[in-house]
Amino acid sequence: MEGLAVPLPRLLRPLPLPKHAIPISTSNFTSTSTGFISLKQLQLSPRRRRFPLSTPSSHSQPQGEQLTVVAPGNDNSVSGDSIRQRFLNFYASRAHKVLPSASLVPDDPTVLLTIAGMLQFKPIFLGKLPRQVPRATTAQRCIRTNDINNVGQTSRHHTFFEMLGNFSFGDYFKTQAIQWAWDLSTVEFGLPPERLWISVYQDDDETFHFWSQQVGVPVERIKRLGEDDNFWTSGATGPCGPCSEIYYDFHPEKGYDDADLNDDTRFIEFYNLVFMQYNKKDDGSLEPLKQMNIDTGLGLERMARILQKVPNNYETDLILPIIEKASELANVSYGISDDQTKRYLKIVGDHMRAIVFLISDGVVPSNVGRGYVVRRLIRRVVRTSRLLGIKGDGRGDLEGAFLPIIAEKVVELSTHIDADVKNRAPRILEELKREELRFVQTLERGEKLLEEKLADAISSAERNGTVPCLAGEDVFILYDTYGFPMEITKEVAEERGVSIDMNGFDIEMEKQRRQSQAAHNTVKLAIGSGTSIADNVPDTEFIGYDSLYCKAIIASLVVNGDPAVRVSEGSNVEILLNKTPFYAESGGQIGDHGFLYISEGENQPKAVVEIIDVQKSFGNIFVHKGTVHKGVVEVGKQVEATVNVKLRQRAQVHHTATHLLQAALKKVIGQETSQAGSLVAFDRLRFDFNFHRPLLDSELVEIEVLINGWVEDAVLLQTKVMPIADAKREGAIAMFGEKYGEEVRVVEVPGVSMELCGGTHVSNTSEIRGFKIISEQGIASGVRRIEAVAGEAFIEYVNARDSYLKQLCSTLKVKPEEVTARIENLLEELRAARNENSTVRAKAAVYKASVIASKAFLVGNSNQYRILVECLDDVDAESLKSAAEYLMETLADPAAIVLGSCPGEGKVSLVAAFTPGVVKQGIQAGKFIGQIAKLCGGGGGGRPNFAQAGGRKPENLAAALEKAKSELIANLSEKGN
Repeated sequence: MEGLAVPLPRLLRPLPLPKHAIPISTSNFTSTSTGFISLKQLQLSPRRRRFPLSTPSSHSQPQGEQLTVVAPGNDNSVSGDSIRQRFLNFYASRAHKVLPSASLVPDDPTVLLTIAGMLQFKPIFLGKLPRQVPRATTAQRCIRTNDINNVGQTSRHHTFFEMLGNFSFGDYFKTQAIQWAWDLSTVEFGLPPERLWISVYQDDDETFHFWSQQVGVPVERIKRLGEDDNFWTSGATGPCGPCSEIYYDFHPEKGYDDADLNDDTRFIEFYNLVFMQYNKKDDGSLEPLKQMNIDTGLGLERMARILQKVPNNYETDLILPIIEKASELANVSYGISDDQTKRYLKIVGDHMRAIVFLISDGVVPSNVGRGYVVRRLIRRVVRTSRLLGIKGDGRGDLEGAFLPIIAEKVVELSTHIDADVKNRAPRILEELKREELRFVQTLERGEKLLEEKLADAISSAERNGTVPCLAGEDVFILYDTYGFPMEITKEVAEERGVSIDMNGFDIEMEKQRRQSQAAHNTVKLAIGSGTSIADNVPDTEFIGYDSLYCKAIIASLVVNGDPAVRVSEGSNVEILLNKTPFYAESGGQIGDHGFLYISEGENQPKAVVEIIDVQKSFGNIFVHKGTVHKGVVEVGKQVEATVNVKLRQRAQVHHTATHLLQAALKKVIGQETSQAGSLVAFDRLRFDFNFHRPLLDSELVEIEVLINGWVEDAVLLQTKVMPIADAKREGAIAMFGEKYGEEVRVVEVPGVSMELCGGTHVSNTSEIRGFKIISEQGIASGVRRIEAVAGEAFIEYVNARDSYLKQLCSTLKVKPEEVTARIENLLEELRAARNENSTVRAKAAVYKASVIASKAFLVGNSNQYRILVECLDDVDAESLKSAAEYLMETLADPAAIVLGSCPGEGKVSLVAAFTPGVVKQGIQAGKFIGQIAKLCGGGGGGRPNFAQAGGRKPENLAAALEKAKSELIANLSEKGN
């Protein structure tokens, strides 16, 4: 495509500084000089029409003269990938460090997912971590689902989007941020200045004047907005400040009068500049920050929409190829589809990007937390695609899955967003296939539930003489729990002559929306009381790789969260040292245990602090948690820090064994498996990994053989520090959930494994001594967990199992090799005895049933319905069922039978058996007995003709049976009239 450009010779000439001049850097051109361009000099000619800035359309594109310029230095490309790279290059040329996007799974407990470009820099903005660079720029992947219902409805809402940002950490401020944002927009991207509007905070005169007087934006195109729109806060307290936004005007011909920047048909905000200059105190007052910061965000999809001259973000090259793939499977054409079909296709295109990148970053579908987010998105795509007519895999296989086919297109487009997605593609596609096929079954259950709800609505309307209506709550349950589209519910209901309570449905949807927005959709930067401590304490020097003992100085003491100078015997305390041999919990490995010893000379009592945990806080400050067992500790005193050698050895044995386990898993079940979490403790190791099925016994054995073989090989480990790019190039694996700096520590077991890891390890694999898997289980959809022991814990495990086996042999009086056969014989004898006992109990129950059969009575004018409701004392549930089945065969049709019993303390059993003549009258056993069971503190259900239930309140059984009798009499007497 043609790009946007200004004639280069004119730009390259040094110019005097006229009024309303715009300073720009020409480092991206063919000269390194700096010049200035005024707004008048940027007035563009319509003579070149190769690439009109926008194409007129009825709803969002401007009419009139088409303006065209060519963007410098980028081969005239306006693709999404090019825009991203041009942004990064622009700020890199202005001394910004280009940093990679953080994971969508943030290292921050206050948010569920990465929702903003600034999130990875939050500790720096808070002052908890020192800045590594004064300036940075990123292209950050983000997820937001609080406006999910707007996806496809508006031109700009997404669940997945990329936020291009430039950041200053106490370096430059408003002047440079504003000027560069303007240069980027008007020069680098070639946007006509007369189409750009600015918003500023209502009281921010400084920013207003800079835009109008220095940049030269007419005051008519600068809007002052209130706190809700243009004052950014991180929470009730903490860093905050005014912001300024740049908007693109699709319809400049409408003029300045009554222009509303919130009018989506005319304007789109594409660049937000946050001037983080205040700290909001508890009383609401503002105080200037010592370090003023810049946080900006430019929406990639929005800029692509502007430059690619399309009517909405979905039709850019970032999303449209995904929509076209979905259109192919649905056998429709997006370009000529109606608005409803286009909306469905937009939902698929948007959600599939979010789903693929979430799974790639380690999120697997589940019913909690992040897993629920991705599961909800998947289900929304599946049910929306059913509305589009996609069946099976969309290519003729009705038992197949279509999500992997569309996901392949997302993977294809991911190269410049996250190169790791392609490597993880097999796992992503397999997870999508499994989740889709599982959900299709759920959707089918929803169809059955809908049929039941419609039948209930029709039946209720007939009894009450009203118009049948499906309750809004039921529609919402079908939508939220079973993933059943409201549109399908409405269509099916109308075919049956049933209306829908849309008001009730909207109320339930609003409740869910409020709950969704209330949870984890703001980035909290509140400064806690600990900040003052961190300000006065430098990072802790860790020497624990080389030594388990050192002398150190107490830098700070904390008791119950408050700073202390002196702590006496018996107190729990947190101790900050200037250096330490203690490993602080990270990378899955728990913190070291040990002791701090303090002596004040020969005549002074010795103080002893037992350390039971070590954590990292405020970045790289080690917090030693323990109890003062003797004496007094004071700030500034020298201590002898000693790590428990045996426990450290146990931890490092398990940590190295974890690396070997991951290597073995990749060999046995496939390279695509990846770590999803870990625990390295003194007594065991735990390793979570992505895999779709339980491991076979033979696979577990193969894994153990591999690891124990590497242990026997006595391989010498190698550790080295290198640039992260070099480490990844050599094939080092990153540990799950860890964040890395420019320099990383690489732990290698030559020929076996290489990982980025800051943990402690053995020097030789022979120190592991032995490895044994003690369990393998699923912990979430697509996530498995292995627990194992190694080293001393392995020896303890084997000894304990040997002891149990000896006791068992003694009890059974057999040899170890005969234990299995003996237990199988005992189990078979037990099963036979239980079956015999069950048969006797069933026969006794049937006998009791034969006795009470004569108690059945007739109801109805014609006396055609037989009713029998009785209590059979302590008969168990299975025998009660046998009794009911006997009575169904004994009593003539139509008959209704309800039996109850108390088979044990705190237990109630109920059964309802209705013959065909009763069921035809609309009385269903499952629903009937479920309501009766509630009176006994329980529930249940089953088929229309036979159902069982239980409860926990035997004292209510008599009343419940009486209720059952009266309801049967009332219902069947009515039918008999």
